[in-house]
Amino acid sequence: MSNRRLASIASVALVLGASALAAAGDPSPAAPAGAAAGAASAVPAGAAQPAAAEPSGDAAREPTAEEIAAAMQKFDAELKLQSGKVTVGDNLAELDVPEAFRFTGPEGTRKVLEAWGNPPGSEALGMLFPAGLSPIADDSWGVVISYVEEGHVDDDDAKDIDFGELLAEMQKDTGEGNLERQKAGFPAVRLIGWAEPPHYDPATKKLYWAKELEFVGNEHHTLNYSIRVLGRKGVLELNAVSGMKQLATVRGEMQSVLKFVEFKPGNRYEDFDEKIDQVAVYGIGALVAGKVAAKAGLFKGLFALLLASKKLVVAGLVAVAGGAKVLWERIRGRA
Repeated sequence: MSNRRLASIASVALVLGASALAAAGDPSPAAPAGAAAGAASAVPAGAAQPAAAEPSGDAAREPTAEEIAAAMQKFDAELKLQSGKVTVGDNLAELDVPEAFRFTGPEGTRKVLEAWGNPPGSEALGMLFPAGLSPIADDSWGVVISYVEEGHVDDDDAKDIDFGELLAEMQKDTGEGNLERQKAGFPAVRLIGWAEPPHYDPATKKLYWAKELEFVGNEHHTLNYSIRVLGRKGVLELNAVSGMKQLATVRGEMQSVLKFVEFKPGNRYEDFDEKIDQVAVYGIGALVAGKVAAKAGLFKGLFALLLASKKLVVAGLVAVAGGAKVLWERIRGRA
């Protein structure tokens, strides 16, 4: 197989994602993790899409289930998925990944996020996936791991937060942001409520919560499950995205993830040195609300919300008009 054909395998899900999302009315980029896809996501929702070349001969036939599975296997092989002890960042944190999960590093994460329909340029440290499922399988889901170094987060406010009041404020902020999202070519989103109310453990310095979201044009609601691990100089962020129908599974698995992620010595919360380390300008409430990240700019805010709009598209690709043929052409190096 030529290098051109091998290179085309990695873009399979990206092509499928663009077709499926357009058909479903989902955010242009869409799938796990972030938000708007490489070349495909550069075209706002509703904009004219380039016409695909009309296939001919053998290339015009639909790919078989075996051929699709082979393409997925080749894609997965590039991710170098692994379990066991993994260090992320510059000796920043360690994950003791059990056999139930697989981990891929920054490069593999970029491939998956772009395949899911997110924009290029991910700075994530890695991703976790349930073992036994391709990251681009229809029923798979993933956890995006990143790190924000904006200072040591004081957790004194945790015990005093009214999460019901915080939710109401978040719902208002989300609604007010819809005009900007729509101007940028993305659909409006509604924060339905907590899928899992926020929980903070002051002993482990770990926080988790989950939100139920509704994206205009998407029939199914989206689950955004978040974990935050407080460290010496910043916060380790783990975000899982799936459909609400997977809530029970994701909730159980994220509780497992919560236990096997830790900062390395020197970067732990208790390693904070008030003489030399910076203190963050926000507390636990702002971590949940996400206001600090949103203020960093429209694109970053969109990225977070579109990550939450993840739509997995591979298993149903044959039903997508033209999707399977485009996939087959790319696999055969004819696109």
